[in-house]
Amino acid sequence: MKKQIIFLLTTLLFTLSLSAQEKALKILAIGNSFSEDGIENYLYDLAKADGKQIIIGNMYIGGASVELHVKNSREDKAAYSYRKVGLDGKKVTTKDVSISQAIADENWDYISLQQASPFSGQYDVIMKELPELISYVKTKKKPQTKLIYHQTWAYQHDSNHKGFANYNNNQAEMYKAIADATKKISKMKDFAMVIPAGTAIQNARTSSQGDTYTRDGYHLELTFGRFTAACAWFEKLFKKDVRKNSYKPEKVTDKQAQIAKQAAYKAIKKPFKISKVKL
Repeated sequence: MKKQIIFLLTTLLFTLSLSAQEKALKILAIGNSFSEDGIENYLYDLAKADGKQIIIGNMYIGGASVELHVKNSREDKAAYSYRKVGLDGKKVTTKDVSISQAIADENWDYISLQQASPFSGQYDVIMKELPELISYVKTKKKPQTKLIYHQTWAYQHDSNHKGFANYNNNQAEMYKAIADATKKISKMKDFAMVIPAGTAIQNARTSSQGDTYTRDGYHLELTFGRFTAACAWFEKLFKKDVRKNSYKPEKVTDKQAQIAKQAAYKAIKKPFKISKVKL
């Protein structure tokens, strides 16, 4: 009798676990350090605070461009650090993983693509390789999986990143180029949506926090910077008003959290245009 009870309990727990897996929203990014900044840190916590389950995957190579992702896909190269945040919120990193392996790992709801930051506002450069990457992912993904495009952010006004020269070392020019490029991409039938993280950051820069959203001129500041991008991801993915979400990172002030949520909310409303945040 004991064995039967143990078996039934084990079966029940396994069934519940599978049920939770099925209910969770699953997002995989084929990206770089900018996808790390956007989704690896606070997106899980925002979802949890709203009673949502989420599984997050990030295929990471620092500075990886669409061109590099295409090259790796052609060779099925196991070149990525696969960072995965599970239902328990714990991050597990697996080295030497290929794009095809990561796509096969889960029944992803969404797969996110993006360009390396120096070329993020150069539509012609993006489109040289993006169609091939889209085609490759489509051959590997499940039929229900949708593609999304991650709109990244402009550099800080005094950034020393060499790629800033592509935009005459001008933040406003870089943001406009990114917004224009992603607006064109958003009209492609291949993408279900664009995540306007770049506009959320630019909106936040109009607040009293100013141009303080990066830690080195281009990667996001680790607390309120990353939180702002995560808020944009949350609102767009779950179609929920992030301003009503109770979560706030411990090291983020109440005002910084308000700015982040307001900036993200406005970015979802107007993804290709700056909206001022009066906080």
